Formats: sequence, C-alpha cells, structure tokens
Amino acid sequence: MSNFSSLLIQRILDRNNLFRALQQVSRNQGAPGLDGMTVKQLPEHLKQTWIATRQKVLSGSYRPQPVKRVFIPKGNGGLRPLGIPTVQDRLIQQAIAQILSEQWELKFHALSFGFRPNRSAHQAIRQVQNFVRQGKRWTIDMDLKSFFDEVNHDKLMLTLKQSGIPADVLGLINRYLKAPTVVDGKVITTTKGVPQGGPLSPLLANIVLNELDWELHKRQLSFVRYADDFQILVGSRRSAERIKVSLTHFIKCKLKLTVNTEKSAEDHFWKRSFLGFRLLKKDARIKVSESSINKLKAKIRMVTRRTRGRKFTQIIEELKKSLLGWKAYFDISEVLSPLKDLDKWIRRKLRCYLWKQWGRSGYRRLRRLGVDRFLAWNTAKSAHGPWRLSKSPALYRALPNRYFRNLGLPELADRKGNRIEPPWYVIRMPGGVGGEAS
Repeated sequence: MSNFSSLLIQRILDRNNLFRALQQVSRNQGAPGLDGMTVKQLPEHLKQTWIATRQKVLSGSYRPQPVKRVFIPKGNGGLRPLGIPTVQDRLIQQAIAQILSEQWELKFHALSFGFRPNRSAHQAIRQVQNFVRQGKRWTIDMDLKSFFDEVNHDKLMLTLKQSGIPADVLGLINRYLKAPTVVDGKVITTTKGVPQGGPLSPLLANIVLNELDWELHKRQLSFVRYADDFQILVGSRRSAERIKVSLTHFIKCKLKLTVNTEKSAEDHFWKRSFLGFRLLKKDARIKVSESSINKLKAKIRMVTRRTRGRKFTQIIEELKKSLLGWKAYFDISEVLSPLKDLDKWIRRKLRCYLWKQWGRSGYRRLRRLGVDRFLAWNTAKSAHGPWRLSKSPALYRALPNRYFRNLGLPELADRKGNRIEPPWYVIRMPGGVGGEAS
C-alpha cells in the first residue's frame, strides 16, 4: 500500500469523518438492509465490531453485504428500483462520498446543480429562466434511459483512476459497484449501474456526467443539469435539431449511455417542463407544471378516501405533512393562479369528505354550524352527489376557508413571510458560454 493510498483511505476512515457520516446516515433514516439492522442499532453495533471492520477496509478484504432491491411507484405509474444497502455499508459509503466530494467539487461544472453542497433545483430552474430571457427560445430536453441502472462500470472506474484516486479506494468503490442485489430472495450479479438508495451513488452519477458538462461547455452551449435531468437552450429549431443528433451520438459512444428518444425532444421552452416547473411563454415567469399538480391531486385523493376510516383531524395532519413539503419545493413559483385553484380544490375535497362523513346527520351539522334552516334542509335533501354539494353555498358557509386555516391546513398560494432567494443563483460563465455551435 503506497503512502498516498494509505493517506486517502485513512482520511475516509478518520474518526471525525466517520462521525459526520454517522450523523448524516442517522438524519436520512431509511429502511434496514438485508441484515435487518436499523439506523438506531448502528452505533452500538459499531462499538462492538468497528475495529475489526476498519482493519478489513484498510487491508482490502472488506466485502459489502448484498443490496436489497425494492420498487417504489413513479409519478407516471411505473416502478422505480431502489437499492438499499445495510446501514453499516451506508455509513462507509457516506464516509467515502464526503472525502471524494471535496476533491470533485473543484472539477464539477458551475451549471451542474444536483446533489451538490449549496446548490438546489431552484437555482437550476432560475438558470434556465435566465438563459430564456437572454433569447434562447428553444430547448433540447434529453432523457437518459434508466441512467442509474445503465452506468458503465469500466468507464466509471477509468474516470476515477485517471482523477488520481489510489488503488485501495478504487477497489473499495468497485466492490460497492459489484455488490450483488437480492430481489425476492434471489441473488443477482451486478454488472452495471449505480443503485439508487446508496449515499455514494449521487456523487458517482455526477462524476459520470461531468464529462458531458464539459463537452457542452466546450461547444459553448447554454445548458443546465440536475443529476440526470438536463436541458440545453438555443435560439432556433435548426440548432436544436442539429445539437440533439450530435449529443445523442456523443452520449452513446463516449459515455456508453442511451438517450430515451421517446421522452427526449426539441421544442419551444414553454412546452417543456423541468424539475416539476414550466416557464410562461410571454415573460418566462416560473409556474408549477401540470404534471406536478396532477401528482399532488392523486396523492390527496388517496389521503381523503372515505374507505380509509380515519378521523378528520388525522386526515388534516396527513395532508399537512404532504402539503408543507410540496409547498417548500414549489414556493419559487411566480405564477400563483394555479396554486390558488389548487387550494380551492383541496378545500372542496375536504368539504366533500366531511359531507360524506356526516351522512344522515348533515342537516343537523349544517344548522349547528350556522346555516339557516331553509338552506340546510334543501342541501340535505338534494339529489345531487357529495362532490356537487361540496361547492354549495351551505357548505361554504358552514366550512369557510378560515375553518381549514384554523385546523393548520397550509395554503399553497400563500406567500407571507417567504424568504427571497438572493440574486447569486444566476451563473455567468467566463468566455461567453451560450452560443449554438454543435
């Protein structure tokens, strides 16, 4: 083992670095891996076994445990595969990622925003907006087919080796890449891909696509990348078509990856969404995409199903958690009308839920909530269904907006007290990046 090699692996296994890694793994929580060990059980386990484990890592004899493969639903109705390492392997991966990130942050491109410190999806969409306002009216929206599952191991390891990473760290990373996957009790050999779910995978994904970033930079193209989602902004359709063909070839031959032609397109910028947002045609203001709103509506329909048998206060608490997270992400939206309509729809959905829950006691409930006798009687005896009645004057009077506000239901269009993002989110590249050369 060379001195350089020993230095890097020891930095990874340094007590302070491991403590930071343990804190991060604990914050992330996550399900147990194949061994069933939880995040809470990890510290006690490390007290008993870490000295021996550390020695195995240093000697190159440590072997990661197989990864548990699970599938979670995607927004389009499909399933996304996740690989869940054991919590001990998540700790070691996190420790590796922390040290390698310090080296690679100096090599990553300024227009790459995903999985990097002090960078966000908000900054990425602001950068797209900036390019559009510079006159780039066409976007090349490229989708990499099953990117995380298709990463070429040989290509990735060669990139890491050429960056100066020593043999013992390369060997450890390679063993994590090759760790077998267990699906429904069956062990499957891993020959390609970086499993989504491991702390090291986002960094490795950025390393793989860093070559693409600098190729786009060399061609003087205006682009924005967030993980495997990226858009290129140009001034004409002809440029867009030419660049798309050229880049598809580059991605296939140089990166050993495949462009999903069904999901990729060149089009006017206002017709394509990016990271859940769209830009208005007229002035490029940011709005929430229709698909993002539809996904939230589907989740709300699930929460407010009457057959779940939950109390109304429980429904509100579940909605509150989902809506606060959604609001935190989409609060950058500058077009509020879709959010106001969504707020109205959510309240109507809740009025419908309560009306169904009240059943035959609807008349008495309305009267108790201040609705006059005639209106309450006509509503209770109406032949219309619950959804139609949820928009009736009686239910609006009985359950006004302030009723839901007092229960703590967030309002998605509310902008009171929002933090304004500082103006440094716009990246201006030296050398006038933004041309249309192919």
